[in-house]
Amino acid sequence: MAPILSCVAGWTTVFLAAVTTVDGFWRLPCQGRSGLARIDPLISPGVPSSHAHAIHGGSNFGMDSTYDDLRASECTSCSVTQDRSAYWTPALYFLGSNGEYQLVTQVGGTLVYYLLYGDNIQAYPAGFRMIAGDTSRRNITVPVPDPPQSNWGPSDQTQDALAQKAIGFNCLDYSKNPPEGSLSRHNLPDKAFLDANCKDGVRFELMFPSCWNGELDSPDHKSHLAYPNLVKTGTCPPGFDKRLISMFYETIWNTTEFVGQSGQFIIANGDPTGFGYHGDFIAGWDPAFLQQATDQCTNPSGQIQDCPLFTIQDQDAEGQCKIQTPPVLAQENCASPGGQLPGEAAIQSGPQPATEAPAATSAAAASSASASSSGGAGAEFAVAQAVGAGSPPAPTPPPAAPPAAANHYATTLWETINGTEVVEILVTTTETTVVVTAAPAAPTGDNTFVVARAAPADVAVEKRAGGDVDAQPIMRQHQHHHRDTNGHLNHHQHHHYNRRHYHRR
Repeated sequence: MAPILSCVAGWTTVFLAAVTTVDGFWRLPCQGRSGLARIDPLISPGVPSSHAHAIHGGSNFGMDSTYDDLRASECTSCSVTQDRSAYWTPALYFLGSNGEYQLVTQVGGTLVYYLLYGDNIQAYPAGFRMIAGDTSRRNITVPVPDPPQSNWGPSDQTQDALAQKAIGFNCLDYSKNPPEGSLSRHNLPDKAFLDANCKDGVRFELMFPSCWNGELDSPDHKSHLAYPNLVKTGTCPPGFDKRLISMFYETIWNTTEFVGQSGQFIIANGDPTGFGYHGDFIAGWDPAFLQQATDQCTNPSGQIQDCPLFTIQDQDAEGQCKIQTPPVLAQENCASPGGQLPGEAAIQSGPQPATEAPAATSAAAASSASASSSGGAGAEFAVAQAVGAGSPPAPTPPPAAPPAAANHYATTLWETINGTEVVEILVTTTETTVVVTAAPAAPTGDNTFVVARAAPADVAVEKRAGGDVDAQPIMRQHQHHHRDTNGHLNHHQHHHYNRRHYHRR
């Protein structure tokens, strides 16, 4: 049985292992990137997302995009004009030794495979949406490397294990024959390995689940789907007996442009490991047309030119199709972010799951929004997490200096100094984080606290001996200007504001 070959922009790769067959497929080139922005209508509808995405597809893509919005797109950055779908993944950055981030060049846009595995394959219906991958993951629990599929046991075929196996980072060296197979490496190699072995860059790969329960979406945009027991092919689990088109993303990043430079590669969500890579999709096809293509476009070449149903545009037309940047992000430059990732995403290497910072707009926009919603009375805040739940971990030394200021969701760092528990308190506003931590390292008989950044006008941070800390609002009026999509954060803000005092003895 022959493997599937992909030939785009002069390169050839093996997509699937030779034991895998497919009943037809097509490769959809999206050679124009329609946008690079903190937009994610699935995870962050209506507000800037926490990190930057490389966006492809229909031009009418924005922070609240729906199926109808995408169908109303004037153009697409993909090759088949009948497709108005949206495809997006986090971008890749290089962090140099000078502390500056640079966007890595994307080669050839994104290539989307529409694979026709199984029987009675259904096209994506109107309103269908899905996500593959987990942005917070920073570890791997499956065997590395993957054992042969014939040896997979029950632990290899849980949905969590299959999702981990559905991510790949292919080290590209076109002089090698055969090349690496897809999904054979599930972590982003470090820079030393990439420099030495991947002379044509690295290809990010993502397989979406194809077993379906018939729902258009689910609260996490994942639970209405499941992977077959071999990731790409195999048997669907009970309750997911419908088979959709199998979708696979490929995106090449030119890591070779940084060979010899000191630094590291970081995915836009602050992930240096690759375990948190993910992708999103909102269908933008006419369902009847896509079903017709699913039934008829089964040439084993995979070339869209071999399907007479498709109207194909050239690469120049793809490159000219752009989304409109939302005004709140107009001043943000995701291509040259400077000394921090877009959205101030923090680098988190794991192995514990990453915590996601609340999305921040530009400083000017945030300041304007705060003044507008609070009538100039001061920013609303939250003490990050109520203390006293559970036992603190083993003692760790305090940092030599406070970390760089950044916004965070509820995060508590426990330390023990001279037998006294100390909690790091994050007081979060739109743009301001107050970090209270312990210093100095040597016991002095009195635990002193330092403030890394000035507190907002409506927050008083009291310093006390013996490890007691108060963070209490001076203002009593609660200004209601939270974003609806941050319901979890809103809950903490209301709860902690009402309690007003936090002590740790």
